[in-house]
Amino acid sequence: MDDLFASDTSAPESSNRPLADRLRPKRIEDVVGQQGVLGPDGPLRIMLDNQSLGSLIFWGPPGVGKTTLARLLADETDLAFVQISAIFSGVPELRKVFEAAKLRRQSGTGTVLFVDEIHRFNKAQQDSFLPHMEDGTIVLIGATTENPSFELNAAILSRAQVLVLERLSPEDLSDLAIRAEQETGRELMLEPDARTALMDMADGDGRAFLNLVEQVLAWKLDVPLSKGDLGKRLMRRAAQYDKSGDAHYNLISALHKSVRGSDPDAAMYWFARMLEGGEDPRYLARRITRMAVEDIGLADPQAQAVCLQSWETYERLGSPEGELALAQAVAYLALAPKSNAAYVAYKAARSDARSTGSEPPPKHILNAPTSLMKDQGYGDGYAYDHDAEDGFSGQNYFPDGIDRKAYYQPVERGFERDLRKRLDYFEKLRAKRGG
Repeated sequence: MDDLFASDTSAPESSNRPLADRLRPKRIEDVVGQQGVLGPDGPLRIMLDNQSLGSLIFWGPPGVGKTTLARLLADETDLAFVQISAIFSGVPELRKVFEAAKLRRQSGTGTVLFVDEIHRFNKAQQDSFLPHMEDGTIVLIGATTENPSFELNAAILSRAQVLVLERLSPEDLSDLAIRAEQETGRELMLEPDARTALMDMADGDGRAFLNLVEQVLAWKLDVPLSKGDLGKRLMRRAAQYDKSGDAHYNLISALHKSVRGSDPDAAMYWFARMLEGGEDPRYLARRITRMAVEDIGLADPQAQAVCLQSWETYERLGSPEGELALAQAVAYLALAPKSNAAYVAYKAARSDARSTGSEPPPKHILNAPTSLMKDQGYGDGYAYDHDAEDGFSGQNYFPDGIDRKAYYQPVERGFERDLRKRLDYFEKLRAKRGG
């Protein structure tokens, strides 16, 4: 469960309650962060101002307040709050929840049904929410760390607004640290760089950060700890990375676009982030080879060879030495001239091939191994290019019923400059010879 944190001076203090629980907010105004949805023009602020709460999907990383925010929305709109987890709930539990919500509605009280990890419900389970959402029995608030576009049914998405919750910023975490000090009456004995390092360890997760703060506050320290001393006592929280989840696709997208944008430094950073997250280097080898094909193409034909050689080097050296070869390929691709001309041509040709898939080749370029085929005109009129002036006949090679296409348009970058000249040369010859 996710929480946004703020001090609650009205709650009874107990040394047995975790600090994160003691700092859980009781009002929307106490929430730290998420101004994109809670600010004056944010969707949640507009809903609250109009006392009209609709079904929502909260999409964001752990520890950013999805659960607490849902609870506060229910309080602000005078609705009952019911929480279930898709990990531990099945059809019988859902039936009980829906029946209780119906009884509650008959007595004049609406229900906010908060479903944690909603993406773990299968299609049939997700569909079971629909009639109860439509007749007003429940206001659904689902929480997911995965991309709703891929994990939730279209019917659910059409009836709920997706709100993206961001990981907490360093400023948000600093605010939490100050509130923790006020709540406990103790000062974090950390030098400024150690305080910053503590926030870095949390990786934007508010709950994880308060757990770290609670550990530090429990230490009996006479002098503030340095960054190095803090690192010896605490381990950095592992960065969020699921090799089959949304973070995986976000990071490979960032790597690909950094290469395409000719930024070797950003590309190297995202490459390193994926390796640190435990990504299979072979997956990265395959993807960077695809980048060479898709975004560099014939502007630098050597790019593919560099990728394949780095892949082979990795296979021979293994980890961790082999990753250096892949890193070199990433740097090479980022600085190589870019062209997607061949990729665009390929997609256009595939599209035309699908729509004209029954058109035969023109008869003059068909072989005629039998007399019957010769009688049918196969090979009749074919001009052997090696016998033509300049080794170019200018004949038509498209189907007779299709106008000539110009799929491939080389760019004025890298080796494709030369290919552009060749293409223009053959076009002039083709026009001259009436091809």
